[in-house]
Amino acid sequence: MRFFALAALLALAPAAAQAPMHLPTTPPGKPDPAAVTAGTYAIEPGHTQVMFALDHLGFSIFRGFLSNASGTLKLDPRNLGATKLEVTIPIDSIYTSSRELNDELIGPKFFDVQHWPNATFASTSVLLGPDGKVLLNGNLTLHGQTHPVQMTVKLHGAGKSLMGKGQSIGFDARTAINRSEYGIGGGVPLVSDQVQITIAAAFEQQ
Repeated sequence: MRFFALAALLALAPAAAQAPMHLPTTPPGKPDPAAVTAGTYAIEPGHTQVMFALDHLGFSIFRGFLSNASGTLKLDPRNLGATKLEVTIPIDSIYTSSRELNDELIGPKFFDVQHWPNATFASTSVLLGPDGKVLLNGNLTLHGQTHPVQMTVKLHGAGKSLMGKGQSIGFDARTAINRSEYGIGGGVPLVSDQVQITIAAAFEQQ
């Protein structure tokens, strides 16, 4: 009898695995601060991107990406000042439209990932900014050097997660740095010193 019960379970398993996922008819994330739930969140690396842009010879804006970020966000919407964010981004994830440039950027002339493989950010304070935005202050460590930066952050969406058991939350952030301050000044001023950084950050509640 046990044999037949086991055989029936094995027969049903593939069908259960192939059962269609019931998706909502509208996106669960809303740009509504009231939907933000307090808790500890982890970066969802598959939907988190860091885009950098800088002027190239005065002819074009050149862009690239960093990915595979990891980190945690401790957030209480009723006490924004207590927010803590820590992020690590592997520099060898850098991607541009040129494979040769990718290899050059991670090499000793620029980021030198053999000595400094990661960029890190640790928040120090959070302030309410204009138009519902938040000003996130913190220390950015890059190429072995640490300097304060301020990001302007906007809530993109919050709501029930489709990937986990809790809530998902996402932000859009912007900042700018002068790369020469971090010892990565190669090509200045033909390639601009100032780098515009745009971040799409996705988090999953833990």
